[in-house]
Amino acid sequence: MKLLVIEDNHALVANLFAYFEARGHVLDAAPDGVTGLRLAAANHYDAIVLDWTLPRMDGVRLLQALRQSVRKDVPVLMLTAKGETADKIEALRTGADDYLVKPFDLAELEARLLAQVRRARGEVTDARLQVCDLVLDLSTAEISRGGQSIALQPATRRLLEVLMRASPALVPRERLEEMLWGDDLPDRDLLRSQMHVLRRAIDVPFALKLLHTVPRAGYRLAAATDDDDHEDD
Repeated sequence: MKLLVIEDNHALVANLFAYFEARGHVLDAAPDGVTGLRLAAANHYDAIVLDWTLPRMDGVRLLQALRQSVRKDVPVLMLTAKGETADKIEALRTGADDYLVKPFDLAELEARLLAQVRRARGEVTDARLQVCDLVLDLSTAEISRGGQSIALQPATRRLLEVLMRASPALVPRERLEEMLWGDDLPDRDLLRSQMHVLRRAIDVPFALKLLHTVPRAGYRLAAATDDDDHEDD
């Protein structure tokens, strides 16, 4: 995706660039509404991430101008600290395609943007990952198994997504650790702790176990077979 981020919080913008560029996306940024509108008019973007409270022109006024005269079709996701229902309704009525309240999870933001881009392109894509009866909806970040909703913290949900995308193949420990912590690996074996949390959420209440440990190698997500190693955290 090519994204335009219109946001005056420089630390947040830096975090967005670090996350999205590492995943192959291209970003431009604008620190105020006037600059953001100018960039939106001059360039093609797959989607726009728009803050509400901006210098020079607020997000709602920018959105109105965008829909009326500049780019009527580009997906816009409002990313703002304004979390009241009335604020969400105003933004959506003005022309926002989606709305996410700060603080937020980067993986969820990416999933929502990808879903909006697919819709704008008219693509029919199953935005779900599924292993047996375990389902992760990428457009909403909702998780369920056997129809039962499962709540996970963002880091644990990212682990689950990586395992589901790779299923039934093994994912090495090193890849999972790098995904969570980059080069700044923790002193303790926090990956083991995260996997314990994930196993309790997706396996303990169910008869069929899906999360498997391969000693000294990594983890995989798949239906158990007779030759599986003994599973442990």
